[in-house]
Amino acid sequence: MRIDLHTHSYVSDGTQSPSDVIRAADVAGLDVVALTDHDSMAGLEDAAETAAAIGINFVPGIEVSCTHHGISVHLLAYWPDPSHPDIVSMLERTRAARIDRAREMVALVGADYPLTWDAVAEHSGDADTIGRPHIADALVAAGVFATRDDAFNEVLAGNSAYYVPHYAPPVLDAIRTFRNSGAVPVFAHPGADGRGRVVSTEVITSMARAGLVGIEVEHRDHSEVQRGRLARIAERLDLVHTGASDYHGAGKLNQLGENVTSPAALEALQALRG
Repeated sequence: MRIDLHTHSYVSDGTQSPSDVIRAADVAGLDVVALTDHDSMAGLEDAAETAAAIGINFVPGIEVSCTHHGISVHLLAYWPDPSHPDIVSMLERTRAARIDRAREMVALVGADYPLTWDAVAEHSGDADTIGRPHIADALVAAGVFATRDDAFNEVLAGNSAYYVPHYAPPVLDAIRTFRNSGAVPVFAHPGADGRGRVVSTEVITSMARAGLVGIEVEHRDHSEVQRGRLARIAERLDLVHTGASDYHGAGKLNQLGENVTSPAALEALQALRG
């Protein structure tokens, strides 16, 4: 059984519809797939309907951008309740902050490059929120950069003069919110140090005490050293060891099923649902 628990549609920063992500997962030979758009659950219903129609098992999810003392932490949560008031409140504040940040960054970048808010909004399509990938797409369309990655490397990275931070919920609070609502939180790509600073083992221990259920160990952005370190942490803290593609369609090189979660791990996650 092939299981991929981390994918994105154009509801956030992927390039395919939720239904097309599921169809692509089927073509890729996956048996189970999760849709985990950034800070939004708007695509889950369409994805679930398509999965049921074609006979692939579906896990509803979300990826929330959190923070811990200034370090970005991405938290996956499986089987979230879209109507739970605490989740709704957390996501509304996060999405509003993302849009405000995007407007500020467009103004800064637009002072030096051919970029407008209307162009970015056009490239966001049906996304539930607008983020840096949509700014990158507008810059690529304007001929400023060849790819999204080039745009990020030159003007959109966290150390860029054009970068603007935004509100993100403290990760320990987000973990508690998801666990109290019955969802199952997993730490996404915790060893992706090429993206910036990563939290320490001590912080992961604190996250586990707050209710963290698993760690995404197998991920494209993890070196073999990081995978070994994270596997040992998962074993010591009795956390579920997962793996996934972090698929974004044409938005990234990541391919469906390039890293997978074991059936035993999925079973363990399901057993911890509230």
